[in-house]
Amino acid sequence: MITALYASLCALLLVKLSLQVISLRRKHQVSLGDAGNAELQAAVRTQGNATEYIPITLILMMLLEWATAAWWIIHLAGIALLTSRIIHASALKTGNVKRRVLGMKITFFLILALAVLNIFYLIAGYFFAGS
Repeated sequence: MITALYASLCALLLVKLSLQVISLRRKHQVSLGDAGNAELQAAVRTQGNATEYIPITLILMMLLEWATAAWWIIHLAGIALLTSRIIHASALKTGNVKRRVLGMKITFFLILALAVLNIFYLIAGYFFAGS
């Protein structure tokens, strides 16, 4: 399972982002919410954004892998996922809007591409299963 590698790497990224939130909560003595602190708001949204987009992307990758897509497609998707999430996370931390948009564009394109590929493999499976 190639997807397991990227799921594990994404899990490590999520832990890192969570630890950043915890560290900032301690630093600013905020137990819940963000208390209007811009640095904490950015960290919370960075973590939240990752938890919103990583799972669906990994599910689509796993389904594509189960559909016997070429191994290089799964690796390419995993590399794109990690790269996009790291770009996005670093951009939110530094306030670089252009890099943030780049990270989101890569993520959205990847999700769309994986969805289309899954539909293609599903339809192809129906047509060629009876042959």
